[in-house]
Amino acid sequence: MSLLESLLTIVLLIAASSFFSIAEISLAASRKLRLRQMVDEGDARAGLVIRTQEQPGEYFTVVQIGVNAVAILGGVVGEGALTPYFSGWLTPWLAPETAATVGFLASFVLITSLFILLADLLPKRLSMAEPERLAVLVSRPMQWLTALFKPLVWLFNWLANRLAALLGLPTVRDDRVTSDDILALMEAGARAGVLAAREQQVITNVFELDSRTVASAMTQRDRIAYFLRDDPDTVIRARIAAEPFSTYPVCDGDIDHVVGYVDAKDLFQRVLNNQALSLADDALLRKVLIVPDRLTLAEVLEQFRLVHEDFAVIVNEYSLVVGVVTLNDVMSTVMGGLVGPTDEEQIVRRDENSWLIDGVTPIEDVLHALQLDALPHAEEYETLAGFLMVMLRRVPRRTDSVTFGGYKFEVLDVDSYRIDQVMVSRLPQEATTPQTV
Repeated sequence: MSLLESLLTIVLLIAASSFFSIAEISLAASRKLRLRQMVDEGDARAGLVIRTQEQPGEYFTVVQIGVNAVAILGGVVGEGALTPYFSGWLTPWLAPETAATVGFLASFVLITSLFILLADLLPKRLSMAEPERLAVLVSRPMQWLTALFKPLVWLFNWLANRLAALLGLPTVRDDRVTSDDILALMEAGARAGVLAAREQQVITNVFELDSRTVASAMTQRDRIAYFLRDDPDTVIRARIAAEPFSTYPVCDGDIDHVVGYVDAKDLFQRVLNNQALSLADDALLRKVLIVPDRLTLAEVLEQFRLVHEDFAVIVNEYSLVVGVVTLNDVMSTVMGGLVGPTDEEQIVRRDENSWLIDGVTPIEDVLHALQLDALPHAEEYETLAGFLMVMLRRVPRRTDSVTFGGYKFEVLDVDSYRIDQVMVSRLPQEATTPQTV
């Protein structure tokens, strides 16, 4: 074989090895979501790639047969083709035996380097950069090769499956998409600048609807504006003026005996018609949705959908009212800082290392603000005030503090046993164990 023929053979072997490298990496790196988009756009080859990903055994068997066969042939051809030329060039300066040895090593290094660079590194980098496009390009040729080498493919695939079963190894790829996968994808998108940080937070909040209880978004009992059934016209008008809301619970005697709710629009309609406001009129009352405080926000949304309401009263296991929640409260939780209520923010960052936080702030929001994974005894409370009570094992007083996770939680203001404000400060050195003062 002449030098030109040998070099041409080596080039063809490198091209064949590159093809198998591209086939291997592009299939493994192809994203099923992108492939399905290509199918929708009319590319039938993308459908073939998806089916191959579901059963990749025969495909990778062909790849390995091709890669190993080409590598062996490359070594044989390269050694036989180039070693004599290198040895001949070195003979004038070296002894014949030494020239033969050095010629062999030079041929080996050159052929190996060409295969590593052109048949391995470069094709695999291209395959990682454009996996779907390259996967569909090689899908048909790989299908033909699978049919051509069917007996060998069947034999090696059968042996590989038996060995995997013997070792207890999985043979089918798990393509289930979990919420963690989606959140990781959103985080990668935010880091790449494709997704805004606030948009990423909205998506994260949506997934948290299944884990956050309704208590984290409700209006607390002591902040509920409500009417008694026998309130006179003047009291109703005064309360609407002092506490303007869209919906008011109506109670019989006290807040724990809710008989319905009244929509502010119905009251305004009567005012415009110069009619007296009386809640004894059943025509004004609407049936109220009562939900337990253990429901998640996702479950509350489902309740709203089923009864076509956007307002609910929250009760505990003793049938005592603990708060009210509206559809707007739930959506505000999802939207976070994009669109928020006109009330004061519950978490105010004072500087690089300190925050002023309302005691009724949901613990999930506190964790987000402080970038903490969890707080101790998380199942026993839902707000920052609850965390302090659990850690102190008593009703907190002003200046009480708890240290955990490198932060100091100090009570600044208490109003009738209710924790109003908490100062959270980042400590210079992270505390290893919780401390209470």
